[in-house]
Amino acid sequence: MKVGVVVFPGSNCDEDAVSAFRDQFGCETVKLWHKDHDLQACDLIFLPGGFSYGDYLRSGAIARFSPIMQNVIEFANRGGLVWGVCNGFQILCESHLLPGALLHNSHQKFNCKNVFIKPETNNSLITNQLELNKALQIPIAHGEGRYYCNDETLAGLMANHQILFRYCDAQGNINEASNPNGALDNIAGITNLGRNVFGMMPHPERAVDNELYNTDGRALFSGLLDAVVKA
Repeated sequence: MKVGVVVFPGSNCDEDAVSAFRDQFGCETVKLWHKDHDLQACDLIFLPGGFSYGDYLRSGAIARFSPIMQNVIEFANRGGLVWGVCNGFQILCESHLLPGALLHNSHQKFNCKNVFIKPETNNSLITNQLELNKALQIPIAHGEGRYYCNDETLAGLMANHQILFRYCDAQGNINEASNPNGALDNIAGITNLGRNVFGMMPHPERAVDNELYNTDGRALFSGLLDAVVKA
């Protein structure tokens, strides 16, 4: 499997993603510069975290108009796999590849800590190997991570099982106390109707290495990679 990690001016989690895919899972991995149009025949496009274009206007609002995003959008619309984490999730929402928006955290502070999330469905490539009742400890690092959408969109996400993760406590309980940013319905990640575009605020690429004393993110990668290989 060949993975392309898009690099925007202000990206700072691209090396984390490259290390995860290349060093931990043995994927052929290339960096894709935001001004280019060539996706280099990648099977998966990964939009990393960071502060693209300094987070001016809104996080991801300018990156959405980077030249390469035209190709990423076309790729996704043809069924290509796209995964965005943190700023990448924000860019996917700004690009309308995923519904909703990411707003400033409810407490107006930057969050950088470990949190717990619980998978809500196994019907996606990044959650198919996860236990639905098991909480995963995954780091977050964001100032605009509060997921929001209107009531109609939320109803659609729930009806179509598009909510991938919700914030929870260590025991898997979903409550206000376990919500680190005020996200609507504790939503931490979603997928599109076609189930080929995935977005989430927590950073699973920072939880795949034994040397970091956290491997709770590994099953997201292995589930995706195994499913693609079998296909």
